[in-house]
Amino acid sequence: MKCITIDPITRLEGHGKIEIFLNDEGNVEKAYLQIPELRGFEQFCEGRAAEEMPRITPRICGVCPTAHHIASAKALDDLFKVEPTSPAKKIRELMYSAFVIEDHIFHFFFLGAPEFITGLKVPAAQRNILGVIDKVGLEIGGKVIEVRKRTRKIITLIGGKVVHPVCGLPGGVSKVLTEENRKEIKDAAEYAVEFGKFALKLFDDVVLKNKEYLDLIAGDVYKHRTYYMGLVDKNNKVNFYDGDLRVVDPDGKEFAKFNPRDYADYIEERPSVWTYVKFPYLKKIGWKGLVDGKDSGIFRVAPLARLNASDGMPTPLAQEAYEKMYDVLGGKPVHNTLAFHWARLIESLCGAERMLELAKDPEITDPNIRNIPTEIPTEGVGVVEAPRGTLIHHYKTDKRGILTDVNLIVATQHNAPAMCMSVEKAAKSLIKEGKVDDALLNMVEMAFRAYDPCHACATHSLPGQMPLEINIHNSEGKIIKTLEQS
Repeated sequence: MKCITIDPITRLEGHGKIEIFLNDEGNVEKAYLQIPELRGFEQFCEGRAAEEMPRITPRICGVCPTAHHIASAKALDDLFKVEPTSPAKKIRELMYSAFVIEDHIFHFFFLGAPEFITGLKVPAAQRNILGVIDKVGLEIGGKVIEVRKRTRKIITLIGGKVVHPVCGLPGGVSKVLTEENRKEIKDAAEYAVEFGKFALKLFDDVVLKNKEYLDLIAGDVYKHRTYYMGLVDKNNKVNFYDGDLRVVDPDGKEFAKFNPRDYADYIEERPSVWTYVKFPYLKKIGWKGLVDGKDSGIFRVAPLARLNASDGMPTPLAQEAYEKMYDVLGGKPVHNTLAFHWARLIESLCGAERMLELAKDPEITDPNIRNIPTEIPTEGVGVVEAPRGTLIHHYKTDKRGILTDVNLIVATQHNAPAMCMSVEKAAKSLIKEGKVDDALLNMVEMAFRAYDPCHACATHSLPGQMPLEINIHNSEGKIIKTLEQS
């Protein structure tokens, strides 16, 4: 049996590799997306004061620290039984909207778009942001840099630091915004709205008008019928900051809708012997293995999943783009994994529109930015929609507020089973009779890259690399190969 290894896998945050096993005919027998790191972040949080968590958890990842910071602050609200003031909520959501914009733009142009903009078969050295700029021109490259510069400046303005914000407190935020701040935020939001419209037009011109790309997006190679989960507001519209968690089945029908505090009644996690990422699944259906369909408990999160789990977008321009996507791809729900990229741009525009709405709200300069906790802490859950999907922080403490139990379920964990299925299906669809080249292997990587995985969030090495053993069984259950890492 021949083994093809892609190590390291590229254009993602964190580490991982893909093992592809070919049978005697040169076709793919099995393929594994393997994350060879131990996740241990919850363990070294135990014993610390709970109020330290909004400062500690952003260190999980340098790409999505704002998501961890806000989820942690919301968990502290729940833990200390204190409701943030209205201005504080709006300031948090304002910063979070800026984060969603800049993170989505980063993924699309730097990590996900090179295939579509530079071409599927170009040399690997050109499949990067420099290749994208060379294709679209320096002016567009300048716009990408400018929109990220402006939104990151807003995160810094509100959060104190762009990489590891420090503004979130139980019951509110730490800084009052001035009228001058509000004007700067409004200007940045207006720029982001225009860029959001521009990015969707670029996607339309470069991707949707290219039959090869559209066929790839709409085809079967990157397609799985799964459940979908995301936060929605009271009207079942997409919400990044707050709301209920809604799950729809592969036919788009509502399967469950629940308060984030009740997530453990709906989501279960299980370990695997060949990767250090745990596999979440829908508890009421159960774990049926790495298979899709209505009888499988596997679900997906992140941009496409949020759109599938909702009844629409909360802002007008994003709603128009939402309707166009479903019209082009044949209606809801869309199961095509590469459409995550399209949904990502729709969400970026939505974040910009929402940021502009909040910037125009005079309440964001109100000095009433915090309610002081007075209750004894016990247990708290905080949930936001990270760019990569639903992020859950769950803390338990003693009566002094010292953490006794921490559970973090990050977006990449939710998507881990689906990513494994996507990688294997792409490998089986693309590799035939042992014919393999760099372009084909990159197309296998495209299967996980569409999810925008963040394995630094999902797994943590404690310390260094951990021992891992994989046993490969034949159809009779006998071990035919063992892979070891010490």
